[in-house]
Amino acid sequence: MSGFPDLTTVDKALEKIRENINLSVEVEEVPLSECSGRILAEDIISPVDVPPFDRSAVEGYAVVSADTFSASTTNPIELSVIGRAEAGQEPSQLPEVTSGKAVEIFTGAPLPYGADAVVMLEQTKRIGEKVLIYSPAAKWRNVSRQGEDFTKGKPILLKGTRIKPWHIGALASANITKVKVYRKLKIGILSTGSEIKEIGEELRSGEIVNSSRPMLTALVKERNCIPVNLGTVEDNLEKITERLKLALKICDIIITTGGTSLGEKDLVPEAVQSLGSPGLIVHGIAMRPAKPTGAGLVDGKPIFILSGYPVSALIGFEVFVDEAINYIYGTRPEPRPRVKGKLTRKLATPVGYRSFVRARVTRDSSGYLIEPLRLTGSGLLSSMTKANALIVVEENVEGFDEGDEVEAYLFQPIDAPL
Repeated sequence: MSGFPDLTTVDKALEKIRENINLSVEVEEVPLSECSGRILAEDIISPVDVPPFDRSAVEGYAVVSADTFSASTTNPIELSVIGRAEAGQEPSQLPEVTSGKAVEIFTGAPLPYGADAVVMLEQTKRIGEKVLIYSPAAKWRNVSRQGEDFTKGKPILLKGTRIKPWHIGALASANITKVKVYRKLKIGILSTGSEIKEIGEELRSGEIVNSSRPMLTALVKERNCIPVNLGTVEDNLEKITERLKLALKICDIIITTGGTSLGEKDLVPEAVQSLGSPGLIVHGIAMRPAKPTGAGLVDGKPIFILSGYPVSALIGFEVFVDEAINYIYGTRPEPRPRVKGKLTRKLATPVGYRSFVRARVTRDSSGYLIEPLRLTGSGLLSSMTKANALIVVEENVEGFDEGDEVEAYLFQPIDAPL
């Protein structure tokens, strides 16, 4: 067994993967209530103005703004109250507001014809059928204009948007009941290794529980995709190849774990290479952890060869599988919260590698403190459960000194318990 003769940078590997993916995903129409987390397959154009009419944003009095320009606490303007406007009323049922007149109005009620501003209730005093105005109201003050939120014929959301709860609220406000989204990607997960046993099985000496597949399954579900359990295959080239052929028939993306280093039982790269063009396009990435990560493509479908070590598999998924999902859907990656803080100890990383350093972020009166955790040990899940952040150190950086300010990407709350 020898080391990788050449390592591909993370960016170059991602570029190769994007260049070779050729996968079209069907579109389906789903009810608005079921589209959270899905990816829009078309621009959504508003069929109506939202709001559909000028309406009051506060409780008070609808007025002609010019009547109020000289109003003050010492010189109130007196107007005659000629009616009342409530939410849900037909605008045509409301009296017209002319100079010297006002209409009592409630939040959400349509603005009466002739009025062009609303004076807040707190800036008025009612005396019988009169109202005193103590503050000027500029034109359209406290008024939500027709189409101010969304304009008929203009986009509400664009193709490639990952639908969030507030997007659903926006679509509902335009009375949109169904949307077209891309179907959920089917992502197969294949474990390899004669020593691998499933959760609950009795272990003999030398055997380990398969912790990577449950973790990857959860990651796939978090991305609103469908995980496909491809089982576990022993270290046998023919069996691995046959299972991958089956996976290509039913999955859009395939993930394998284990069998990706350079030992004589690391057979997955060879199996991928035998499946078709272009086959294996990268094997060995200049990153830590997850250096043995590889990727191949067959019939435009990506196959990601991840390490059998859980932390390496996790990092490999977030760097490469996430990118493929976003690329296929034509969407952008989810934003991740970041903080800047001071290192509590020196952090040494190898030049030429992109290092993903597990870290623990805390805070005191001086700000955020970032403690790098163990850099090695890609099989130790405790390095992730004890961490709440990652420090990404680029290839051209040779670590940092204690007290240096660095940026960390949070994946757990800062005050999360160990």
